Amino acid sequence: MTETRYDAHNQDIREFTDAIRPTARVVRNVKDEWILLGHEEVVAAATDPETFSSRVSAHLQLPNGLDGDEHRRFRALIDRYLSHDRMVELEPLVAEVAEQTVAELPADETVDAVRGLGATFAVRAMTRWLGWPEDLHPTLVQWVIDNQHASASGDREQTAKVAADFDGIIASVIAPRRADPSIDDVTAELVRDDFLGRPLEDAELVSILRNWTGGDLGSMALCIGVVLEGLVRMPRLAERIRSGSDAEVEAIIAELLRIDNPFVSNRRVTTCPVTVAGVDIPEGARVRLNWTSANRDEATFGQEFDEVAHAEDNLVFGVGPHYCPGEELSLLELRVLFRALLRRFETIELAGAPKRAVTPVGGYDTLPVIFR
Repeated sequence: MTETRYDAHNQDIREFTDAIRPTARVVRNVKDEWILLGHEEVVAAATDPETFSSRVSAHLQLPNGLDGDEHRRFRALIDRYLSHDRMVELEPLVAEVAEQTVAELPADETVDAVRGLGATFAVRAMTRWLGWPEDLHPTLVQWVIDNQHASASGDREQTAKVAADFDGIIASVIAPRRADPSIDDVTAELVRDDFLGRPLEDAELVSILRNWTGGDLGSMALCIGVVLEGLVRMPRLAERIRSGSDAEVEAIIAELLRIDNPFVSNRRVTTCPVTVAGVDIPEGARVRLNWTSANRDEATFGQEFDEVAHAEDNLVFGVGPHYCPGEELSLLELRVLFRALLRRFETIELAGAPKRAVTPVGGYDTLPVIFR
C-alpha cells in the first residue's frame, strides 16, 4: 500500500488537520517531516527533549534551538527579563499604548483587525517594552506585513530577505547601546548583561531579540484577529471581559486561542528511533509538533467553549522545557488591549468575509471589522 504524503502548503491548517486527526495521530508530509497531530503525542514529544531534540537549525536560535544545560543557562538569562515582577511594572506602559491605539481607531468604519489594529498595537507595545525609537514603527509595521506574505509564499529567497531585513533592524538598535552607556532601557540592559559570566556577543543578542520580537510581532497581530473574531461570534464574552477579573479575562483569551491557535508548530529532530502512536520514526527524522491540531484534539477537549475545564491541557504557549517564556507578557498585552477596546466600543461587527491565514501560520490573514 502506498504511503500517503500530506501537503499542507497554502492550507488553512485548522481545517486541514481536523480532517486528518480522527484517523491518524502521526502523518508524514511531502517534505519528509513527521507531523504529530494528537494532544497526547505532542505533549509526550515536547516533554522528552532527550529523544526529540530542538537542535534543528543551522542558524543560531537562542534559547529555543538549544538542549540540556546550554538551553537552561540561556533560558535562565531570558526568564529574568520576563518575570512576573517585571510584567507588573510594565503593565501601565502597555496600558498607555493600548489606550492610544484604541483612541485612534475610527468608529463606524472598516478596520483590518490583523494588519491594522493588530500590527500597530504589536509594534507599539514591543518597542515600548524594549525602548526602541518610535520612528521605527512604520518600518516594523511594514515588516509584519512583508513577513506574513513571505511566510505564506514558501519562497526561501523571500523569507531569507525578510529575515535579513529584521536582523538589520536589530543591529541598528544594538550599535548605539554598545557605544553609549547613558542609554537605559531593556535592550541596553541585555547588551550589558553578564549573567553568563561574559557579555553577550552580537550574534547572540540578535538571536535573542529576534526571538523576542520577530516572531512575536506577527503572532500578536494574528492573536488579536483570532480573539476579535471570537468576540464577534460569541458576543457574551465581551461583557465578561469588561467586568471579569484579570485571571478570568486571560483565561477567556487563552481558550479562544486554543480553539484557533495561530502558533502552528515547532520543529524537533529525533536522536534515536522512536515509536509514536504505533508509528515507527527513525533516528535523525525531522518532526513537527503541531500545536494547532493538538489544541483541537477531540480525545482531550470537549466541543464547548470552556476556559476552566480546558485550561490545564491548553498548549497555546507550549509545554515542557521550551514552553514560551513570554506567556505572561502576551496575555498581559492582549488583556489590556481588549479591555481598552471594549471600554470605548459597545459592539464589534464583521465588515466583510475574513480571509484565513495559511501555513505556516494560523488564524486570519485579514479580518475586516467595524467598531460601533
